[in-house]
Parts: sequence; structure tokens; C-alpha cells
Amino acid sequence: MKARLWIAAAAASSAMALVGCAGTGPNQQLGVGAGAVGGALVGQAIGHNTAATVGGAAIGGLIGNEVGRNADQRNYNNNRNNYYPYNGPSN
Repeated sequence: MKARLWIAAAAASSAMALVGCAGTGPNQQLGVGAGAVGGALVGQAIGHNTAATVGGAAIGGLIGNEVGRNADQRNYNNNRNNYYPYNGPSN
């Protein structure tokens, strides 16, 4: 019975994670992941307990989300305006 509960919980959390990333850009997704991992490492180094690790992961994920979202927005704006940096010499 416990195994069924764990499988159901894993399936539900996987589905929620996939649905939550549906409308985000690639840099935003990468930023959340990298920020959460980095925040967890810093939280563990500072607090040496689970609460600090979870708190660090949450804060790092939020910061990474914003940084990645800004990068996606900048890329979108640059592509929309036909901006090509380092396009070679102009004639």
C-alpha cells in the first residue's frame, strides 16, 4: 500500500511540474533549476539544516526565475526587432 502511495505522489508531482513549465521560456526554466540548486547549496552551507536548504532553494529558484525571464524577454525583443549583433561588416 505504501508503494502505491509513493508512486501516485511521484506521478502527481511530475505532472504538476510539467504543467507549471508550459508557458515559460528556456532561459527561465534553466534559471529556476540552476537558482534552486545554487540556493540549496548556499542554504546548506550557511544553516547546516534542512530548513535552510529548502529556504535557500526557494529563494534561489525565485531569483533564477526572474533572471531567466528577463533573458527570455530580451531575446524575444531582439528577435522581434530584427536585431542581429555582430552581423559582420556593413557595406
